[in-house]
Amino acid sequence: MTREIVLAARPEGEPRESDFELRELEDAAPSDGEVLVRNVFVSVDPYMRGRMTGVRTYVAGYDVGDPIDGGAVGRVVESRAEQFAPGDWVVSQLGWREQGVVAANRLRKVDTTLGPPSTALGMLGMPAFTAWIGLLEIGRVEAGETIYVSGAAGAVGSAAAQIAKLKGLHVIGSAGTPEKVEWLRSLGVDAFDYRQSRPRDALADGIDVYFDNVGGEQLEAALSALRTHGRVIACGAISRYNDARAEPGPRNLFLMVTKRLRLQGFIIFDHNARFPEFLAEVAPWVREGKLQYRETIVDGIENVPSAFAGLFHGENVGKILVRVGPDD
Repeated sequence: MTREIVLAARPEGEPRESDFELRELEDAAPSDGEVLVRNVFVSVDPYMRGRMTGVRTYVAGYDVGDPIDGGAVGRVVESRAEQFAPGDWVVSQLGWREQGVVAANRLRKVDTTLGPPSTALGMLGMPAFTAWIGLLEIGRVEAGETIYVSGAAGAVGSAAAQIAKLKGLHVIGSAGTPEKVEWLRSLGVDAFDYRQSRPRDALADGIDVYFDNVGGEQLEAALSALRTHGRVIACGAISRYNDARAEPGPRNLFLMVTKRLRLQGFIIFDHNARFPEFLAEVAPWVREGKLQYRETIVDGIENVPSAFAGLFHGENVGKILVRVGPDD
């Protein structure tokens, strides 16, 4: 038998553990072209909250009773595909389950010489890739500019802040606890605690680019702080994901016109062809210690729902992962 987490009810407001159910099911065996994978780490990500509404956006929503699919890294147990062998580390979309069968063409082999396997879900995976594309492709940042990164101690934010510094930018970052602020400052980020200081005051000297992970008040403050021809990299709006109803947008949106600003959203899946290019640049930085990362690791598949809920209270530093199996 194996176990998985399914959606038991659509969350109203912040997700609760009662919105999920731990279910047992029979083990499956792979057919030709398939691989049986035992997960070691599974990812909890803010975008999953939107899928729980059941509304399709850029990806299908979850139905009640569905297992929660998403990023996971694990090891091959049995392979019916020539490109994978037992023991290989792979990234999949198996999501919140202990193991499962996956079509071989939906797996990516992990090069463990680049870093620990867990980094394939963090600093060498989707979060850092999102930061890299956001900065280089969407924001088109340039050395000497000032960028503000909200949620700068999170998985995407910490990557964006550090990559921006490596590209020669002055980086301002917000976080929600003194400990997170201290960590960011140790990385050379001009960080502030948004619970103690108003973002508008922290950005009083002006910025050229805003990497938005939060939305809401911080987006409004950034629009006021952006200089003429500034850019907004619209990556996420976690402060709004649990709203019971849509709130009015930024009150100062007219600044988009008067300052000739550019605001662009993006979905990382549209840029998957550039992943090898991302790894070629970022993996050496990780190996050389130029890119630091932290992981918040929770143990046990039964604790996936509480780890997910913790995202919306800022309980994680860096990437939050749940370890659901042994790594040997």
